Amino acid sequence: MPEKRGHKTPLSSTKSDTYPLMADSRSVQNFYELIENLPMVAVQGYNKKREVIYWNEASRRLYGYTREEAQGELLEDLIIPKHMREGVIAAHQNWIHNNIGIPAEEIELEHKDGHLVPVYSSHVMIRQDTDDYEMFCIDISLQEQKKANEKLHRMANFDDLTQLPNRRLMEYELSKYLTVAERRPKSEVAVVFIDLDNFKLINDTLGHHCGDDLLREVAERLKKEIRSGDLLSRFGGDEFVLLLFDFGENERIYELLRRLINVLDRGFILDDVRYQVTASFGVSLFPGDGSTVVELMGNADAAMYQAKESGKNSICFYTSDINDRLVHYQEVTELLRRALDADNLQLYFQPQIDLQDGEIHSCEALLRCFDGNTQPVSPSVFIPIAEKLGLINRIGDWVIEKACRQLKAWQGTALERVRIDINLSGRQLTNQHLADYILQTLYDHDLSPSQLGVELTENEVIGVEGEQIRQLKRLKQAGVNISIDDFGTGYSSLVYLRHLPVCSLKIDTNFLHHAMENESDMAILEAIITVGHCLDLTVVVEGVETDDQHRLVKELGCDLAQGFLYARPMPAIEMPVFLADKGWAK
Repeated sequence: MPEKRGHKTPLSSTKSDTYPLMADSRSVQNFYELIENLPMVAVQGYNKKREVIYWNEASRRLYGYTREEAQGELLEDLIIPKHMREGVIAAHQNWIHNNIGIPAEEIELEHKDGHLVPVYSSHVMIRQDTDDYEMFCIDISLQEQKKANEKLHRMANFDDLTQLPNRRLMEYELSKYLTVAERRPKSEVAVVFIDLDNFKLINDTLGHHCGDDLLREVAERLKKEIRSGDLLSRFGGDEFVLLLFDFGENERIYELLRRLINVLDRGFILDDVRYQVTASFGVSLFPGDGSTVVELMGNADAAMYQAKESGKNSICFYTSDINDRLVHYQEVTELLRRALDADNLQLYFQPQIDLQDGEIHSCEALLRCFDGNTQPVSPSVFIPIAEKLGLINRIGDWVIEKACRQLKAWQGTALERVRIDINLSGRQLTNQHLADYILQTLYDHDLSPSQLGVELTENEVIGVEGEQIRQLKRLKQAGVNISIDDFGTGYSSLVYLRHLPVCSLKIDTNFLHHAMENESDMAILEAIITVGHCLDLTVVVEGVETDDQHRLVKELGCDLAQGFLYARPMPAIEMPVFLADKGWAK
């Protein structure tokens, strides 16, 4: 404590000692009694030398000094921070000599232990009609209000799970930087969209608690790798956005992002099991790829989706052709939503011909999407988009229902013994109620399960296990035909044939076309047919377009054939006409 200065007035707690200078004034004594009993209001009295003459209990709680410690101390030595002391002294003198009061305001004063205390401070001067001026400071603590404001600020600007800045704060910081950058011609910023690959699968299979643990760990790893001046934020869900400021060269961005990929490649322990988690990175650059928050964010997002299209776990910088693809993606997305709402989906049917008797054995149902135009949109375009939008199960249910209705409509006609094969996506197979829905729909239309077949591409069944295999087995046991489409394009075909409940194989078109010109491909084609028959499977070949190809697959022992030589895909209304033209209508 500083050395005591000048006259000291005892600050005991008895009334006679506490207010000796005021003994001649009952009203002043009442004033002291009032402020002493204000538990939440800190009041201090100072003489004209700014020495403490009064210190209530609330002041002790707020600033840490007891009455005895505060007694006779100078205001500026007690609770005024160093940078404010000259101003406080000047303001006090200005009030005494020029009658200019000190305005009430929010300030931070100094606690005994050195930390700052936020208060709302106001002042009153008494005994101005004498030479013994006394100034009383009335301070109301703002600590709880400050804590509440800080909590609200954090809730508004930071992600509660990862403690990273949230989308709101990130976009604010980017906007602020872009405003400054308009006056700095060499300013540069990279906006990096980061999206975890297959996060939904982990969330759905392991539970949200594991998903949350993964997001926290990802945030920690990424945060450790970036520069101190850059900003990593959680955009939402499994998406993060990284802002890189003044990076110099694009190569530096690439090097940093490769490091981020590497730290994620180390894997994550979730429920005591190690999981590999990858991410896709999309990058847009200011000013070349946009000058506003919306442009830069949108282009980085488009680049990220391109990275996913390129095989995931990769980095993609925005280019103008990506924007063209994004526009196309948005157009198809809107088309697909309208088609679902307006029932503009339609099934086309392509016959599969029995190579022994030349008659139609079954037909593949091929989905077409119309938008009031005569030319449909190809499934190869809209099915991947439907999977991304989460619409594939809705579309799949529509196909199952429509195929069963068509089978029912064909009963009593020349087509009543024709099986319809529908295509399933890998996403549908993850639906644990798929087999129930297919069998129930068949039952509702009074159909036999043998009247329906399902096709999955080889790449979609690679890796199926557990519940997915159980569903396929249930369908096969009920009588539904299970077919592996595009057989031969995967890398573990024979291994999976041992475990999957398969009824038939459909040989990919490329094998047939290449076999006509290449002895090695011919040998592969023969081997696939032989293996299929050894496993007691029906072998179907796709893409038959010429008489020579027809003779070849018949000689090799294929059971069924499908292709433009026999028929192009057609709407159901044309099937009876097709049968009549071929002489198959009986």
